[in-house]
Amino acid sequence: MIQKVIDPARLLVVTHDSAFLRSLSSIGESNDWQCERANNVWEAIERVLSGVAPDLFLLDQRPGDAEGLHILRWLRRLRPALPVILIGHPDDADRKQEAIRIGARDYLVKPLDDRQLELAIGQNFFQRREDDENEITSDDVEPIDSDNFFIGISPVMRKLRAQAALLAEASMPVLILGESGSGKETTARLLHKLSVRSGFQFAKVNCAALPSDLLERELFGYQQNGTPGQTKPGKLELCAKGTILLNEITEMPIDLQAHLLQVLQTKRFLRPGTSTRIEVDVRVLASSTANMEHALSENRLREDLYYRLSAYTIHVPSLRERKEELRVLSRHFMHQLARHYGLSPRAFSPAILEAFQSYAWPGNLRELETFVKRYLMIGDRDPAFARSRTSLQEVKQDIALAAPQTLTPLVPMLTSPRSGPAGSDSLKSLVQSVKFEAEKHAIAEALEKTGWNRKGAARLLKVSYRTLLYKIEQYQMKPSDSALFPGANGLRSKGSRYRGDGRTD
Repeated sequence: MIQKVIDPARLLVVTHDSAFLRSLSSIGESNDWQCERANNVWEAIERVLSGVAPDLFLLDQRPGDAEGLHILRWLRRLRPALPVILIGHPDDADRKQEAIRIGARDYLVKPLDDRQLELAIGQNFFQRREDDENEITSDDVEPIDSDNFFIGISPVMRKLRAQAALLAEASMPVLILGESGSGKETTARLLHKLSVRSGFQFAKVNCAALPSDLLERELFGYQQNGTPGQTKPGKLELCAKGTILLNEITEMPIDLQAHLLQVLQTKRFLRPGTSTRIEVDVRVLASSTANMEHALSENRLREDLYYRLSAYTIHVPSLRERKEELRVLSRHFMHQLARHYGLSPRAFSPAILEAFQSYAWPGNLRELETFVKRYLMIGDRDPAFARSRTSLQEVKQDIALAAPQTLTPLVPMLTSPRSGPAGSDSLKSLVQSVKFEAEKHAIAEALEKTGWNRKGAARLLKVSYRTLLYKIEQYQMKPSDSALFPGANGLRSKGSRYRGDGRTD
């Protein structure tokens, strides 16, 4: 008998087989499982959506009934984390592979003995419990907003959390240093959340992404069309009583650094092109991946501004300095991304989790998230996973081989086609570039032929639906891109509009 747990499992079953229902009821009583029956699939879906979701859903299909796969697709979108077991008949056994691909946890074929059914339910139920425990239920995982969270499992991150809580009580500038992708913005948002300014706006300005004139406008505002009285406020004004993060502060032009220093000293500035003096009350946080000593010696950062910002400094540790968090981080990313894309989370094998510990993660959290997204979308069907391995070392090599060229630790195919290897003039990068363009062209052509019906395009390309969704996001494709490809006819469905996030409306 399956070991009992404190909270009984709730099973929802749809079946017209009285013998199967009696067997299930008997198994449920012996394991203290609560078995509920729905008369049909639509009633079951109503229960799933209206009340407390069951821990497991069993759908017993009639012979030749293909409706189960359609229902499974609905459930994957409505409740991605709900485990579903389909029960079929010998004549329909060929549907098993498709059911598992869509997201079924298991596909059982009648006739079933009680022990087989009991084990299948028990394994999937305990897997659900394990998944729930590995999600963001720990006190060490602190949500910051809908898209950001802070994990403080390792001693260095707990120390950082305590430091942030202390600095949040003041309104002084803070300099946040760390490697790219290590979580500097998350740390800044944590500071904002813990401070009395949390009820006001938080904004980020990337100093490395804008030329000098646009960066000046972004920060200080400007007079529109040269017309007096028509002004556009900058981020410093819009964040009144809030917090602004200046990312890559060493990339800010020196003359703008002087204006910023004036704001820190006097809490006012003159809007460019006007004589209007603006009073500002905003907390300034600055971040950088640069070596501060080098930035000062190379005159990329004013000394007076540096000393003004660095009175309080936070160093965000790299991911390799807190590898004990990898298991929780990877699983949290998996659940977060699965909810975003409406997919079932994938479990990481022990070999992959162990390989995580051996990898250096030069791209830090951003690289880990990219890997998890790729694994969610492609999983074991990726060539890097599909080939057989004889040892864990081969898994580690998969990660190590591709990492020097991309942000993705296993294969280059899931990173942006615009960010190729450093040696862009090499034959390898040229071949890779041609591959990306050919792939993008083929996807665009298939989407055009199907009027941007992505499921139809996936069938046409003979790839899975989730793989196509990822490719559309990878290449940042949208219906208007059809004009970029020769031979595109420009036809698309009038009834749907691609939103750019993998969905249509």
